[in-house]
Amino acid sequence: MKVEDFFNQSNIVELSFFNFRNAITAAYYANQDFEILKVNENFLRFFPVLGNVSNAYFPDVLEQLGVPGAQIDTWISGIREQGSVRIPEIHITDNGNSRVFALMSTRTEDDSFSYLNGIQGQFVDRTDEWNLRHEREVLLEQKIRDREIIEEKSAQLQHLANRLAKYLSPQIYDSIFSGKQDGSIATKRKNLTIFFSDIEQFTDLSEALEPERLTMVINSYLSEMSLIALQCGGTIDKFIGDAVMVFFGDPDSDGEEEDALKAVEMAMRMQQRVGELQSHWKKLGVPKPMRVRMGITSGYCTVGNFGSDQRLDYTVLGRPVNLAARLEGLADPGSVLISDSTFSLISEHVACDSVGEVNPKGFSRPVEVFKVLEFRSAAHRDRLQRRRLSRSGDHVEVNVIDSSDIRAAIEELRRIQLEFEQQLGE
Repeated sequence: MKVEDFFNQSNIVELSFFNFRNAITAAYYANQDFEILKVNENFLRFFPVLGNVSNAYFPDVLEQLGVPGAQIDTWISGIREQGSVRIPEIHITDNGNSRVFALMSTRTEDDSFSYLNGIQGQFVDRTDEWNLRHEREVLLEQKIRDREIIEEKSAQLQHLANRLAKYLSPQIYDSIFSGKQDGSIATKRKNLTIFFSDIEQFTDLSEALEPERLTMVINSYLSEMSLIALQCGGTIDKFIGDAVMVFFGDPDSDGEEEDALKAVEMAMRMQQRVGELQSHWKKLGVPKPMRVRMGITSGYCTVGNFGSDQRLDYTVLGRPVNLAARLEGLADPGSVLISDSTFSLISEHVACDSVGEVNPKGFSRPVEVFKVLEFRSAAHRDRLQRRRLSRSGDHVEVNVIDSSDIRAAIEELRRIQLEFEQQLGE
């Protein structure tokens, strides 16, 4: 006789199931044919819809609970092929209540009691854990979406800011976006150096050129002048057609003398650049060399936000502004005129010729005017020379027509050099 014959099968199964009787999980025991022999009280409490499951085929029980067919197949193949299976997430709905369980099952083997050879398993209620994880995932997804929205809005704002920056001088743009300017109507008195320029007979030029050609010429001119103004630390106030207004000393100042010197250096570099670009503009249809008149003066001005609550303009008002415009009108094409106030600040560094006193329109007293010649110091002259963007030798002449990206121009020169070297090698 076998050992199992001396014991009551029901009692042995009951004893083997003792550890699961009071478990917080829903435990079951089935024979090798997947027929349920025993369940604990939690099994019946978790799944009251099932009723009495004794001798029920366990895969059928899973189907009755609404477990997807793929998971049932996974359970069957896992038990048959590996002897155990773990399904970490099973969604079961009972009377409208959805809960999440993990199902763990394994084969049991006992050499003494053959009726203990079967499948033992349990459903673990993971609903609270799953809800917490799901909430965390939802929050994480929301955080990712929020971050994407923020990045998108930031990109839109940056794009808008970049577009707005083209309508403002960089110094004004920086002061606004850094919070130094609050956008209120406010002004202050400061000693500034004011610069005006315009192109000789620009009206005749605008009538002679097609609109598309004229646009290319004027944009080329203003781009190059703006770049020089910014490199010299000037604040571009406005463009009025072909006219350019720049001031030095606000929002940042290096001192009255240095501001005036920077304005004069800017004017001399602009005249130099205009000369370099003549051949380029001629190719665009400009019939004769473009020449520019320039005027500079220094004095106390009112600077700040002018306008209304609907629209503001950061600009400069005052006698020096009017005088600089008058000097520009009196200058010979291709020359720079400065007032006595500017001359007194720069005379030690810049050679000038007096052109006498003039009585500009709108001024009650005459003003002594000087024509700028050159910097007195070799260092200043060398700096102007190094700033030239055209070079000529015995066999070649190079002229950079767009100085906004010098490195790109250098790369073009290298490509041209490579093409010539390839031609020589053929």
